[in-house]
Amino acid sequence: MYYANINQPSPATSRIITVTGNGKVLASASYVQLQIEVSTQGKNVQEAQQENASIMNRVLQSILALNIPRENVQTAAYNIAPIYDFVDGKQVFKGYEVTNAITVKIPDTHQVGAVIDTAVQNGANRISSIQFKIDNADVYYQQALSLALYNAQMKAKTIADTMQLSLHPQPIEIVEEHESGPVLYKSLAMADSTISTPIEQGQMTISATVRVKFQY
Repeated sequence: MYYANINQPSPATSRIITVTGNGKVLASASYVQLQIEVSTQGKNVQEAQQENASIMNRVLQSILALNIPRENVQTAAYNIAPIYDFVDGKQVFKGYEVTNAITVKIPDTHQVGAVIDTAVQNGANRISSIQFKIDNADVYYQQALSLALYNAQMKAKTIADTMQLSLHPQPIEIVEEHESGPVLYKSLAMADSTISTPIEQGQMTISATVRVKFQY
């Protein structure tokens, strides 16, 4: 009599350790990008537009006077919207609001406070974003990625040594976990001010994460 499954060796089970490696590198910003806005209101569009244009022109000239290159200043948005009040539960038309936003690239990160103060003193009523950025971020990311791989390898070795396992040194799978770019972001609403605005950039963190599988 023939029994097909008797004394047949079972297939070897693949034994795998999966670890997550993390790497971080600190870097200083190469430049800062501001978004500066001028918002005006009027009973008609023309009134609000004229006032807005006058203030924004003053803001632009004051920024250029700080030796910011003209090519570093660009229009980011221009919006016209009706304004309504609610009186006794009814919507009452009040006028129009015109908002003009520009972005300013500042190569000297220590000049950010002076640019903000100058813009506000000349009529800007909102600094909607401050972004610290790095020109060569990919170089720092590659360093962080290398650290992440080393971190994963050390984790796997620690697990194997603790459990007295024979770990294969070469991983069988490496997956790069994608993260957002290295950007620091702050949102500020500014009123007229005669004091210097302190902006502390600190250092930016560029991170990399990998998921690695080892056999043992």
